[in-house]
Amino acid sequence: MNDNLFNRIEEKTKVSKDTIISLARKLQDGDYKNENTLRDIIHELSFITGREVSEEKENKIIDMIVNDKVPKDIDRYV
Repeated sequence: MNDNLFNRIEEKTKVSKDTIISLARKLQDGDYKNENTLRDIIHELSFITGREVSEEKENKIIDMIVNDKVPKDIDRYV
């Protein structure tokens, strides 16, 4: 990818290129039925965004993903 694009993203979000690439690799290579993988990704996203995710919410997210309860038409909810 173009470094200029990463520079603009980093400037706007304060998230480094290395962090973005690391997260992208985790998402690409991740086992989404593995609770530990999901918790790691949720924690990293929480840290990156500066938004706390309660244990209850984290458990609900994991349950939805592991049990295929994520809506297929998620764009309706955004």
